[in-house]
Amino acid sequence: MIVMVFEFTVEPAEYEAYLEESSALRTQLARIDGFISVERFASHSEPGRFVAIGYFRDEEAVRRWRNLPEHRRAQMLGRDRFFSEYRLVMAEALRDYSRRRRDTAPEDSNRAHIPGDA
Repeated sequence: MIVMVFEFTVEPAEYEAYLEESSALRTQLARIDGFISVERFASHSEPGRFVAIGYFRDEEAVRRWRNLPEHRRAQMLGRDRFFSEYRLVMAEALRDYSRRRRDTAPEDSNRAHIPGDA
């Protein structure tokens, strides 16, 4: 699984236009084979600063998204108009586990957090 962390600061005057573009792009993203999910979070300490975290099945899904014409156009809008700053981190997940699904959790973590397994 590929994890995308996209940090960005939106120009205040472009916020509404950014939201409109982002909404349209999300529809396209949902159609990409291998796209899993994406969520955007707003900073409470820095107005206009956001982090989007997205998940893709594999690098091929990321490539499909990256090369989608609508996405390329939106990237140019982001660089030229919407964002005063941005940073993109793409990483491969080492582990993926949750409270109820612990099969890939480290052994020491399972011992510490699963009752009766001590």
